[in-house]
Amino acid sequence: MKNNINMMNKIVCFSFFLLIFFSCKHHENEYHSITDKIEAESKNYQGTSISSEAHIGDLKTIEITEGEHTFLIPERKSQIKSYACTECHTKPLAQMQSKDFKKAHWDIKLDHANENTMNCVTCHNPDNMDHLKSLTGNTIDFNHSYNLCNQCHTKQFEDWKGGAHGKRIGGWAPPRASMTCVNCHNPHKPHFESRWPARFNTQKVKERE
Repeated sequence: MKNNINMMNKIVCFSFFLLIFFSCKHHENEYHSITDKIEAESKNYQGTSISSEAHIGDLKTIEITEGEHTFLIPERKSQIKSYACTECHTKPLAQMQSKDFKKAHWDIKLDHANENTMNCVTCHNPDNMDHLKSLTGNTIDFNHSYNLCNQCHTKQFEDWKGGAHGKRIGGWAPPRASMTCVNCHNPHKPHFESRWPARFNTQKVKERE
């Protein structure tokens, strides 16, 4: 009886070994998936390594992780002309709103949502202007401003994380670097104005009349 059990254990172990051996890549041109094949063969495609680094150039980036995705985005705060905000906002906003103070940001018109839904302090933290804030009052760093956008634009955010929405620097070449919402959209007026194509076919317009 004991010998039979030992024999069965050996058969199970050998079967498991065969399963592992044949399920893994064991020839040079065999891969688990098409993704593995693309990744392996693009590392040195026809003697050329594919990389986004040449396209990133001198752009200052930071690395973020959202869900299963880790990638680079442009660093934001050093690109904001008037940052840090507390250089002017030395007091909480409620204490600075007075007729004795000159109106600031007079050139910014908020055209993002209904005025009953959104105003400046919907996104800006009135008690610490160097940070943004979520709808629930959590602090959001200016470099992570996309976390403001994803509160309402959840579908676009999921697409952006996966690389389907927004501009990727250097295409799909690694390391992945993606523009954020505010690199393409004005956060105070995110809607793109309608524009004519660069080449407008007047002949087609006449044919459609």
